[in-house]
Amino acid sequence: MRTTHHGLHIGADAEKVVVAPYPLTMRTGRARRRRTGSVTELLPVPPSGRTRPQRIRLAAQLTLPLMLLCAVLDAVGVPWWAPAAGTVALVGWVVRAQARAARVPSIALPPGDDCHVLVARAERTAYQQALVLSRRVRRTWPALGDLIDPADADRTLTRALDELAALMARRQQIRRLRADLAGVDHAALPADSAAVLALDAQRHRVDALWRETGGAANRMLAGLTTAALAGENLIREQRVHRTAREAELAISRLAVAGPRPVVPAAPELAERTAAVIAAYRDLATWE
Repeated sequence: MRTTHHGLHIGADAEKVVVAPYPLTMRTGRARRRRTGSVTELLPVPPSGRTRPQRIRLAAQLTLPLMLLCAVLDAVGVPWWAPAAGTVALVGWVVRAQARAARVPSIALPPGDDCHVLVARAERTAYQQALVLSRRVRRTWPALGDLIDPADADRTLTRALDELAALMARRQQIRRLRADLAGVDHAALPADSAAVLALDAQRHRVDALWRETGGAANRMLAGLTTAALAGENLIREQRVHRTAREAELAISRLAVAGPRPVVPAAPELAERTAAVIAAYRDLATWE
Protein backbone atom coordinates (compact mmCIF):
# COMPACT_ATOMS: atom_id res chain seq x y z
CA MET A 1 0.00 0.00 0.00
CA ARG A 2 1.34 3.40 -0.89
CA THR A 3 1.41 6.13 1.72
CA THR A 4 -0.57 9.36 1.59
CA HIS A 5 1.30 11.36 4.23
CA HIS A 6 1.55 14.29 1.80
CA GLY A 7 -2.07 14.09 0.77
CA LEU A 8 -4.06 12.72 -2.11
CA HIS A 9 -4.68 14.59 -5.36
CA ILE A 10 -7.81 13.78 -7.34
CA GLY A 11 -8.92 15.16 -10.69
CA ALA A 12 -11.77 14.32 -13.04
CA ASP A 13 -12.45 15.49 -16.58
CA ALA A 14 -14.88 14.27 -19.22
CA GLU A 15 -12.75 11.20 -20.02
CA LYS A 16 -11.13 9.98 -16.82
CA VAL A 17 -10.54 10.20 -13.09
CA VAL A 18 -6.92 10.53 -11.95
CA VAL A 19 -5.79 9.80 -8.39
CA ALA A 20 -2.16 10.46 -7.44
CA PRO A 21 -0.05 11.21 -4.33
CA TYR A 22 1.33 14.40 -5.92
CA PRO A 23 -0.19 17.49 -7.61
CA LEU A 24 -1.90 17.06 -10.96
CA THR A 25 -1.59 19.39 -13.95
CA MET A 26 -3.77 20.24 -16.93
CA ARG A 27 -2.90 19.15 -20.47
CA THR A 28 -5.43 21.56 -21.99
CA GLY A 29 -7.93 24.01 -20.54
CA ARG A 30 -8.06 25.50 -17.08
CA ALA A 31 -8.86 24.19 -13.60
CA ARG A 32 -9.12 25.33 -10.00
CA ARG A 33 -7.99 23.49 -6.90
CA ARG A 34 -10.05 22.76 -3.81
CA ARG A 35 -8.28 21.44 -0.75
CA THR A 36 -10.20 19.71 2.02
CA GLY A 37 -8.01 18.22 4.71
CA SER A 38 -5.33 16.13 3.02
CA VAL A 39 -7.34 15.73 -0.21
CA THR A 40 -6.87 18.22 -3.04
CA GLU A 41 -9.33 18.12 -5.91
CA LEU A 42 -8.46 19.48 -9.35
CA LEU A 43 -11.73 20.84 -10.76
CA PRO A 44 -11.64 21.61 -14.52
CA VAL A 45 -13.26 24.89 -15.56
CA PRO A 46 -15.74 24.61 -18.47
CA PRO A 47 -14.47 26.14 -21.75
CA SER A 48 -15.30 29.78 -22.37
CA GLY A 49 -17.03 29.07 -25.67
CA ARG A 50 -15.31 31.96 -27.47
CA THR A 51 -14.57 31.17 -31.10
CA ARG A 52 -11.31 32.09 -32.82
CA PRO A 53 -12.84 35.16 -34.58
CA GLN A 54 -14.19 36.38 -31.25
CA ARG A 55 -10.76 36.00 -29.64
CA ILE A 56 -9.07 37.86 -32.51
CA ARG A 57 -11.59 40.69 -32.23
CA LEU A 58 -10.96 40.95 -28.48
CA ALA A 59 -7.19 41.11 -29.06
CA ALA A 60 -7.68 43.84 -31.66
CA GLN A 61 -9.90 45.83 -29.30
CA LEU A 62 -7.19 45.61 -26.65
CA THR A 63 -4.37 46.47 -29.06
CA LEU A 64 -5.87 49.74 -30.36
CA PRO A 65 -5.92 51.71 -27.06
CA LEU A 66 -2.48 50.35 -26.18
CA MET A 67 -1.09 51.62 -29.48
CA LEU A 68 -2.62 55.04 -28.80
CA LEU A 69 -1.01 55.02 -25.37
CA CYS A 70 2.36 54.19 -26.96
CA ALA A 71 1.95 57.14 -29.33
CA VAL A 72 1.16 59.50 -26.45
CA LEU A 73 4.17 58.30 -24.47
CA ASP A 74 6.41 58.69 -27.51
CA ALA A 75 5.15 62.24 -27.97
CA VAL A 76 6.12 63.18 -24.41
CA GLY A 77 9.61 61.78 -24.82
CA VAL A 78 9.30 58.20 -23.56
CA PRO A 79 11.23 55.79 -25.86
CA TRP A 80 8.67 54.03 -28.07
CA TRP A 81 10.24 50.56 -27.82
CA ALA A 82 9.54 50.16 -24.09
CA PRO A 83 5.71 50.58 -24.24
CA ALA A 84 5.65 48.73 -27.58
CA ALA A 85 7.37 45.73 -26.02
CA GLY A 86 4.93 45.84 -23.12
CA THR A 87 2.00 45.99 -25.54
CA VAL A 88 3.23 42.96 -27.47
CA ALA A 89 3.79 41.00 -24.26
CA LEU A 90 0.37 41.89 -22.83
CA VAL A 91 -1.55 41.15 -26.03
CA GLY A 92 0.35 37.88 -26.46
CA TRP A 93 -0.48 36.84 -22.90
CA VAL A 94 -4.18 37.68 -23.41
CA VAL A 95 -4.28 35.72 -26.67
CA ARG A 96 -2.73 32.64 -25.06
CA ALA A 97 -4.99 32.89 -22.00
CA GLN A 98 -8.11 33.21 -24.17
CA ALA A 99 -7.05 30.28 -26.35
CA ARG A 100 -6.44 28.13 -23.29
CA ALA A 101 -9.78 29.10 -21.76
CA ALA A 102 -11.56 28.09 -24.97
CA ARG A 103 -10.13 24.55 -25.01
CA VAL A 104 -11.92 21.58 -23.50
CA PRO A 105 -10.21 20.86 -20.15
CA SER A 106 -8.17 17.67 -19.98
CA ILE A 107 -5.99 16.48 -17.09
CA ALA A 108 -2.46 15.43 -17.99
CA LEU A 109 -1.55 11.83 -17.26
CA PRO A 110 1.01 11.89 -14.44
CA PRO A 111 4.30 10.02 -14.84
CA GLY A 112 5.13 7.03 -12.70
CA ASP A 113 3.28 3.93 -11.61
CA ASP A 114 1.97 5.21 -8.27
CA CYS A 115 -1.16 6.86 -9.71
CA HIS A 116 -4.50 5.41 -10.76
CA VAL A 117 -6.35 6.39 -13.94
CA LEU A 118 -9.99 5.35 -14.24
CA VAL A 119 -11.44 5.53 -17.74
CA ALA A 120 -14.30 2.99 -17.63
CA ARG A 121 -17.63 4.69 -17.00
CA ALA A 122 -18.72 2.32 -14.21
CA GLU A 123 -15.51 2.74 -12.22
CA ARG A 124 -15.48 6.52 -12.72
CA THR A 125 -19.09 6.80 -11.57
CA ALA A 126 -18.46 4.68 -8.49
CA TYR A 127 -15.40 6.68 -7.49
CA GLN A 128 -17.11 10.02 -8.00
CA GLN A 129 -19.94 8.74 -5.82
CA ALA A 130 -17.35 7.97 -3.15
CA LEU A 131 -16.01 11.52 -3.45
CA VAL A 132 -19.49 12.93 -2.86
CA LEU A 133 -19.89 10.70 0.20
CA SER A 134 -16.48 11.77 1.53
CA ARG A 135 -17.52 15.43 1.31
CA ARG A 136 -20.69 14.64 3.26
CA VAL A 137 -18.62 12.88 5.90
CA ARG A 138 -16.23 15.81 6.25
CA ARG A 139 -19.08 18.30 6.61
CA THR A 140 -20.29 16.49 9.73
CA TRP A 141 -16.97 16.70 11.60
CA PRO A 142 -17.23 20.29 12.93
CA ALA A 143 -20.56 19.53 14.60
CA LEU A 144 -19.34 16.30 16.18
CA GLY A 145 -16.88 18.11 18.43
CA ASP A 146 -14.93 15.81 20.74
CA LEU A 147 -16.63 12.70 19.40
CA ILE A 148 -13.92 12.34 16.72
CA ASP A 149 -10.28 13.28 16.21
CA PRO A 150 -10.33 15.33 12.96
CA ALA A 151 -6.68 14.57 12.12
CA ASP A 152 -7.11 10.82 12.55
CA ALA A 153 -10.45 10.85 10.73
CA ASP A 154 -8.87 12.77 7.84
CA ARG A 155 -6.07 10.20 7.52
CA THR A 156 -8.55 7.33 7.61
CA LEU A 157 -10.84 8.88 5.01
CA THR A 158 -7.93 9.77 2.70
CA ARG A 159 -6.57 6.24 2.95
CA ALA A 160 -10.03 4.86 2.13
CA LEU A 161 -10.22 6.99 -1.03
CA ASP A 162 -6.73 5.85 -2.04
CA GLU A 163 -7.58 2.19 -1.48
CA LEU A 164 -10.84 2.56 -3.39
CA ALA A 165 -8.99 4.11 -6.35
CA ALA A 166 -6.58 1.14 -6.40
CA LEU A 167 -9.52 -1.27 -6.22
CA MET A 168 -11.37 0.51 -9.05
CA ALA A 169 -8.22 0.44 -11.22
CA ARG A 170 -7.86 -3.29 -10.60
CA ARG A 171 -11.53 -3.87 -11.38
CA GLN A 172 -11.11 -1.89 -14.58
CA GLN A 173 -8.31 -4.24 -15.67
CA ILE A 174 -10.45 -7.26 -14.81
CA ARG A 175 -13.28 -5.78 -16.89
CA ARG A 176 -11.01 -5.58 -19.94
CA LEU A 177 -9.72 -9.11 -19.38
CA ARG A 178 -13.26 -10.48 -19.09
CA ALA A 179 -14.16 -8.79 -22.38
CA ASP A 180 -11.09 -10.25 -24.07
CA LEU A 181 -11.83 -13.78 -22.83
CA ALA A 182 -15.52 -13.48 -23.72
CA GLY A 183 -14.56 -12.48 -27.28
CA VAL A 184 -12.55 -15.65 -27.96
CA ASP A 185 -14.36 -17.76 -30.55
CA HIS A 186 -13.97 -21.47 -29.89
CA ALA A 187 -17.18 -22.74 -31.48
CA ALA A 188 -15.26 -24.82 -34.02
CA LEU A 189 -13.28 -26.68 -31.32
CA PRO A 190 -14.55 -29.75 -29.47
CA ALA A 191 -15.80 -29.14 -25.94
CA ASP A 192 -13.19 -31.48 -24.43
CA SER A 193 -10.29 -29.68 -26.16
CA ALA A 194 -7.44 -28.79 -23.82
CA ALA A 195 -7.47 -25.23 -25.14
CA VAL A 196 -11.21 -24.86 -24.51
CA LEU A 197 -10.90 -26.30 -21.02
CA ALA A 198 -8.02 -23.94 -20.21
CA LEU A 199 -10.07 -21.00 -21.52
CA ASP A 200 -13.05 -21.97 -19.37
CA ALA A 201 -10.81 -22.24 -16.32
CA GLN A 202 -9.44 -18.74 -16.87
CA ARG A 203 -12.94 -17.40 -17.38
CA HIS A 204 -14.00 -18.88 -14.03
CA ARG A 205 -10.97 -17.33 -12.32
CA VAL A 206 -11.66 -13.92 -13.82
CA ASP A 207 -15.33 -14.14 -12.84
CA ALA A 208 -14.29 -14.94 -9.27
CA LEU A 209 -11.99 -11.90 -9.20
CA TRP A 210 -14.79 -9.80 -10.66
CA ARG A 211 -17.19 -10.82 -7.89
CA GLU A 212 -14.51 -10.36 -5.24
CA THR A 213 -13.61 -6.83 -6.30
CA GLY A 214 -17.27 -5.92 -6.72
CA GLY A 215 -18.04 -7.05 -3.20
CA ALA A 216 -15.07 -5.16 -1.77
CA ALA A 217 -16.07 -1.98 -3.62
CA ASN A 218 -19.65 -2.26 -2.40
CA ARG A 219 -18.46 -2.69 1.18
CA MET A 220 -16.27 0.40 0.95
CA LEU A 221 -19.07 2.49 -0.53
CA ALA A 222 -21.46 1.16 2.11
CA GLY A 223 -18.99 2.13 4.83
CA LEU A 224 -18.75 5.69 3.51
CA THR A 225 -22.53 5.87 3.25
CA THR A 226 -22.92 4.62 6.82
CA ALA A 227 -20.39 7.16 8.12
CA ALA A 228 -22.13 10.02 6.31
CA LEU A 229 -25.60 9.02 7.51
CA ALA A 230 -24.42 8.43 11.08
CA GLY A 231 -22.89 11.89 11.31
CA GLU A 232 -25.86 13.60 9.65
CA ASN A 233 -28.37 11.75 11.86
CA LEU A 234 -26.41 12.66 14.98
CA ILE A 235 -26.45 16.32 13.94
CA ARG A 236 -30.21 16.13 13.37
CA GLU A 237 -30.66 14.51 16.76
CA GLN A 238 -28.62 17.28 18.40
CA ARG A 239 -30.76 19.92 16.70
CA VAL A 240 -33.99 18.24 17.79
CA HIS A 241 -32.65 17.95 21.34
CA ARG A 242 -31.74 21.65 21.41
CA THR A 243 -35.18 22.58 20.07
CA ALA A 244 -36.89 20.44 22.70
CA ARG A 245 -34.70 21.91 25.46
CA GLU A 246 -35.41 25.48 24.38
CA ALA A 247 -39.14 24.71 24.26
CA GLU A 248 -38.95 23.18 27.75
CA LEU A 249 -37.27 26.32 29.14
CA ALA A 250 -39.81 28.59 27.44
CA ILE A 251 -42.73 26.58 28.81
CA SER A 252 -41.18 26.60 32.29
CA ARG A 253 -40.88 30.40 32.23
CA LEU A 254 -44.51 30.72 31.15
CA ALA A 255 -45.65 28.34 33.88
CA VAL A 256 -43.74 30.25 36.60
CA ALA A 257 -45.15 33.60 35.52
CA GLY A 258 -48.69 32.24 35.77
CA PRO A 259 -51.76 33.55 33.97
CA ARG A 260 -52.16 37.31 33.91
CA PRO A 261 -55.51 38.56 35.33
CA VAL A 262 -57.93 39.68 32.69
CA VAL A 263 -60.33 42.55 33.53
CA PRO A 264 -63.43 42.58 31.34
CA ALA A 265 -63.52 45.90 29.54
CA ALA A 266 -67.17 45.93 28.41
CA PRO A 267 -68.81 46.02 31.88
CA GLU A 268 -66.44 48.77 33.06
CA LEU A 269 -67.23 50.86 29.96
CA ALA A 270 -70.96 50.36 30.56
CA GLU A 271 -70.66 51.51 34.20
CA ARG A 272 -68.68 54.61 33.23
CA THR A 273 -71.20 55.47 30.51
CA ALA A 274 -74.08 55.08 32.92
CA ALA A 275 -72.35 57.31 35.47
CA VAL A 276 -71.77 60.04 32.87
CA ILE A 277 -75.41 59.91 31.74
CA ALA A 278 -76.59 60.14 35.35
CA ALA A 279 -74.36 63.14 35.95
CA TYR A 280 -75.79 64.90 32.88
CA ARG A 281 -79.34 64.18 34.11
CA ASP A 282 -78.58 65.63 37.54
CA LEU A 283 -77.12 68.70 35.87
CA ALA A 284 -80.24 69.14 33.76
CA THR A 285 -82.42 68.91 36.86
CA TRP A 286 -80.53 71.73 38.60
CA GLU A 287 -81.03 73.94 35.59
